[in-house]
Amino acid sequence: MLQRILTALVLLPLMLGMLFYAPNGLWAFFCSLIALIALWEYSRLCKMEYQQKMPYLAGTALFMLLAHTGGWQLPALAWWLVLGFWLLVMPLWLKNKWSLPNDWKGLTVGWMLMLPFWFALVGLRPEPESALPLLAIMGLVWVADSFAYFVGRAYGKRKIAPSISPGKSWEGAAGGMLCAVIYMLLVRSAGWLGFETTWLGAACIAAILTIVSICGDLLESWLKRAAGVKDSSNLLPGHGGVFDRTDSLLAVLSVYAAINFLFA
Repeated sequence: MLQRILTALVLLPLMLGMLFYAPNGLWAFFCSLIALIALWEYSRLCKMEYQQKMPYLAGTALFMLLAHTGGWQLPALAWWLVLGFWLLVMPLWLKNKWSLPNDWKGLTVGWMLMLPFWFALVGLRPEPESALPLLAIMGLVWVADSFAYFVGRAYGKRKIAPSISPGKSWEGAAGGMLCAVIYMLLVRSAGWLGFETTWLGAACIAAILTIVSICGDLLESWLKRAAGVKDSSNLLPGHGGVFDRTDSLLAVLSVYAAINFLFA
């Protein structure tokens, strides 16, 4: 627990400082670092060989550099694929417990996980002045996760996926969703969302993103279980790896960015 607290005391100010004060280029580099480390951890879960892993990571880094300097944006088709992956493919993956192949399909899944996440972080925060709405969506993930944990510990009996993540319960998920909806309504009332929506719209967004958050966590848990490891890496003392800390965030921000691009 002490390690977790000390690590959080270092990472939280760093994240908030970058989010609110870093110029665009530095923010894009910081987000690239997060995504690339998570992708490296993902490649370990895939059991990629060194000869495969290095070109994979280097090519991804080069693409991010070209995308940022060239002002590239993902096309509408790509965002539809992101929604299809998280809302259709991912639940089927959890249901069928598919293994993670070390071939072109595994490489593609890694890009589907990390690249929309990177585009979301960069695109939802084009200037430091846009940091608050992005932080508000990140906060929803943290609120839902925290309250799901405490409600689950107190009242959880029916497990969501005992063979994947024994600690997650339907009662905890319901408690996390309720608190996330209340949080989103408060955020809307404070004007921190960055877009206009009704009370019902804010509640629906919170409910959908909470479900996506839980499933993102479950997907990463299954990938680790299939690989036979407890954590994606040991880079963050007391917390495991970067992928461990961003599993829900990368799912939620990818879906949220896709909804913003396609429907806003």
